[in-house]
Amino acid sequence: MYAHINGIKLFFDVEGAGFVPEGPMMREKPVCFVLHGGPGGDHTGFKPALSPLSEVMQLVYIDNRGSGKSERGPQSTYTMKNNVEDIEELRKYLGLDKIVLLGQSYGGMVALEYAKKYQENLKSLLLVVTAPSSDFTDKAKEIVKQKGTQEQQEMAQVLWDGAFKSGDQQEQYYEVMAPLYSYSYKDTVEENLSRENASRRSNRSYEALNEGFGGFLRDYNAVDFLPSIHVPTLIIAGRHDWITPVEGSIFMNEKIPNSKLVIFEESSHGVIKDEHNKFIVTVKEYVKNSIN
Repeated sequence: MYAHINGIKLFFDVEGAGFVPEGPMMREKPVCFVLHGGPGGDHTGFKPALSPLSEVMQLVYIDNRGSGKSERGPQSTYTMKNNVEDIEELRKYLGLDKIVLLGQSYGGMVALEYAKKYQENLKSLLLVVTAPSSDFTDKAKEIVKQKGTQEQQEMAQVLWDGAFKSGDQQEQYYEVMAPLYSYSYKDTVEENLSRENASRRSNRSYEALNEGFGGFLRDYNAVDFLPSIHVPTLIIAGRHDWITPVEGSIFMNEKIPNSKLVIFEESSHGVIKDEHNKFIVTVKEYVKNSIN
């Protein structure tokens, strides 16, 4: 489905009913906007992994402008500010009141920036393997220098520079870096085919990735805002996360008043895949207990 908002055609997809029978009443479930990583990723990596969450929330998957199935445009428009405004316009387009934001990686940063401006429109924040400021890149550089192969270090430098020259080079980056992204990485025929199929299903944007790491992410900083967050906030981190290291999540938990931190001990950045069952149970329980 598409919404014509802010001068673009934004893709979204809905999973799960908004109202479900409960005794003599119809119970309304929270509506959760699911925000992908990148910049330049898309929603496909969440399917079918997040489908069980549709039992407790109605899920609205979004592809950021310039990514996935959403409309392309000038690279200069692929900004965090525009991502935030697109979320707000989609909320209004769908006639929604307060929403939940589940943001993974870069999506979590967008969620925090949305909260800065539109916190009155939020029920809750679900922040998954993300960071409160651009400082995450300094720690990530140290980790890849210590743990990465020469090829991984070279590919990471392309990311830090925002210097991808093609979609093929972007795909090469994710192939080379896969062992760092996933703690459960296996180099088997079955796993390689699974990763290849996932790559083919996706429609990543190297232009959006460049715009982020080569530009606006260098100035990203939500640190001073964290104590002002008053909605229930779940923070999920991977103990072995190389790119948004666990220290950032611990810091957010210390600064956000009404927050809960869960560290997944057998996960890297790909926490949803690394410990899928635990992830689903953790989020479900949080939604049932903390979100009205």
